[in-house]
Amino acid sequence: MAEAPKVEEAISHHEPMDQLQGFEYCIDSNPSWGEAIALGFQHYILALGTAVMIPTLLVPAMGGSDGDKVRVFQTLLFVGGINTLIQTLFGTRLPTVMGGSYAFVVPIMSIINDSNLRQIVDPQQRFLATMRAIQGAMIVASSIQIILGYSQLWGICSRFFSPLGMVPVISLVGFGLFDKGFPLIGGCVEIGVPMLILFVGLSQYLKNLQARHLPIMERFSLILSIAIIWAYAQLLTASGAYKHRPHLTQVHCRTDMENLISAAPWIKIPYPLQWGAPTFDAGHAFGMMAAVFVSLIESTGAYKAASRLASATPPPAYVLSRGIGWQGIGILLDGLFGTGTGSTVSIENVGLLGATRVGSRRVIQIAAGFMIFFSILGKFGALFASIPFTIFAAIYCVLFGLVASVGLSFLQFTNMNSMRNLFIVGVSLFLGLSVPEYFREFTAQANHGPSHTGAGWFNDIINTIFSSSPTVALMVAVFLDNTLDYKDAARDRGMPWWVKFRTFKGDSRNEEFYTLPFNLNRFFPPA
Repeated sequence: MAEAPKVEEAISHHEPMDQLQGFEYCIDSNPSWGEAIALGFQHYILALGTAVMIPTLLVPAMGGSDGDKVRVFQTLLFVGGINTLIQTLFGTRLPTVMGGSYAFVVPIMSIINDSNLRQIVDPQQRFLATMRAIQGAMIVASSIQIILGYSQLWGICSRFFSPLGMVPVISLVGFGLFDKGFPLIGGCVEIGVPMLILFVGLSQYLKNLQARHLPIMERFSLILSIAIIWAYAQLLTASGAYKHRPHLTQVHCRTDMENLISAAPWIKIPYPLQWGAPTFDAGHAFGMMAAVFVSLIESTGAYKAASRLASATPPPAYVLSRGIGWQGIGILLDGLFGTGTGSTVSIENVGLLGATRVGSRRVIQIAAGFMIFFSILGKFGALFASIPFTIFAAIYCVLFGLVASVGLSFLQFTNMNSMRNLFIVGVSLFLGLSVPEYFREFTAQANHGPSHTGAGWFNDIINTIFSSSPTVALMVAVFLDNTLDYKDAARDRGMPWWVKFRTFKGDSRNEEFYTLPFNLNRFFPPA
């Protein structure tokens, strides 16, 4: 009688892997020019969601008109394209699109509600005065990332990170945006649900359909899905399906509610100080600094995720600091041009790297070119921006979840049979979701955050930091990971695998992925 196999032999074993498998194009390999341009355009279309949503939320509250909203949208897209080129050339060099950040909404709303600005009667003058105040606060606050980045201080801080500590941070970069997903689909289910089903069907179930050996559905499922559902939404709008529906339903469903196309100029080049000279207020600046710090943490998680989805090694401390420094320059540009919000890594575009299985840097640089080009040609850019946000919300359900799962993939380098590790991951994930949810619910009910003292700048700092899931997760996870039995848990935390990626020369592949172009490493040798 044959001996029964041992349990250990019966279980298939998957070794931890530095890089994700199945990517046809990684960070420094490129598809053909035609395919790269099409993929770049797809990334540009995806970036439009946030670029439209943030001005739509903020500009009317500032007293701005539809024309002001279009100019802010164009400026946000234009500077986003510049920041994307800067980041891919001189920053981390990872394939990351830089876009507007929701982390800045709390301090920006605080500036909008400032009593000195509220008492300005003329809406246009109030808009200009508010925009200048936001610009001044952002210019000052950008120094946080510039200093932490170029001084290498953030790189030194990152030495306290482990794979275990990064799991909640990276995961909540995606999971923490859950309110931008199905809750917004619910505003127009007849568009959102078909979009979600179609995108999943084309990208996953039909991904093996090929034309001339090119997996069309896997590569371009996003643009195909958007085109089909956008045409469907246009048909519903033109047929009068929403004529007698509530105003909020029309905002979510109609393709003609934002007045972007009619208000957009044919050609307009954004330029620095286009709204006038920035004004500076210490209280505004302190609140904005909290948002810049939150943006730094969220981007750190996004860079780690992007490195996995580009089949690169985790960015070494030096490269991470370099990227944060250039991101600070990007926020400075946001302040100078007047984008209405600060910059961060676009999480949805990071997710698209995984959905298309193309992590090429060149594709993202082409996307940056589209962002700049269509922000100047206002009418054409506004045409694409008229896509109902419900369609983007359906896409986010997939792409944010994909980024979150990349964070969970770091668990393979840790020992999840350790009660210590289970405690840290579980508590930090739960608090990272629960604490910001409390802050959001409190704010929605009381029209102000839980911190409501006489010091507005202090309220902005507390309410901004604790409204960010990745920030709460990082504080909890890194503190617990570096204080609970950390000396005896190095292997369980994944440090033997992680340590070789701490320095630029720790792994020979770092030079291939992160070396500066134009032989600039001669002048700026990596640490």
